[in-house]
Amino acid sequence: MSREPRRKYVTSAEVERLGEYLGGRDLAILHQVSDLRLMSAAQIAAVHFTLNGHDNPAAASRAAQRVLARLVRDDLLVRLERRVGGVRAGSAGYVYALGPVGQRLLNPSDGRRRIHEPRIGFLDHTLAVSQLVVDVTRGSRGGRLEVLTLQSEPRCHRAFTGTSGQATLKPDLFLALGVGDMEHRWFIEVDQGNESLPVVIGKCRAYDAYYQSGREQAAHGVFPRVCWVVPDESRADRISNKIRRSQRLLDQMFEVTVSANALGTLAGGSA
Repeated sequence: MSREPRRKYVTSAEVERLGEYLGGRDLAILHQVSDLRLMSAAQIAAVHFTLNGHDNPAAASRAAQRVLARLVRDDLLVRLERRVGGVRAGSAGYVYALGPVGQRLLNPSDGRRRIHEPRIGFLDHTLAVSQLVVDVTRGSRGGRLEVLTLQSEPRCHRAFTGTSGQATLKPDLFLALGVGDMEHRWFIEVDQGNESLPVVIGKCRAYDAYYQSGREQAAHGVFPRVCWVVPDESRADRISNKIRRSQRLLDQMFEVTVSANALGTLAGGSA
């Protein structure tokens, strides 16, 4: 984490008083970073510092830098040592997690959790999930779709009883999107290309087992499709072909798309 000087211990009364002075945007940032676990400065700016509230992109960027610096100063957020995009990314490449005071403010009954510098694989995957949320949020603001439900981990997990006993399905996200008169429901798997194909198919079979349990259909009347969001067309072809060749999987349950086309796929293929 950032090696900036740490503040002295903050009492519960000080945490409560600090929360009273936070604005709506501050709280929205803290809640979203807490929900997604990690976000880059560029991702936070894209959601919370739009041009609607600023004269130009430079002004929005400066405002984001000021607010994030203040939230880090007050231990509401922490800034990781590792940047994304390298030094050339500048402050936009900084990555943030919920800080110790932020944890106490948002989750006072959970106790304090130690904050560790994440492994590079976890960092990359978590930021890829966060980027998809950013893209969906921006799509909703443009009128392309409506976000009806967005559940990150662990809220999107589904416990069920399968043929082998108790199990838990663990998607990266659950999304319900409104597009026109249609509702599109999705379980999302964000793939970084570093899982073996047998592991990917094993995850697909977990979705099939959950489908066979009937629990989601009983609760909502429909089973979501599963969207694999992958980095490139080569990876997409390999996963799609493996799913089609697997006799135990229902091909129609799964969609594989590259990250650049993910929003269109999730919106039902709309342009």
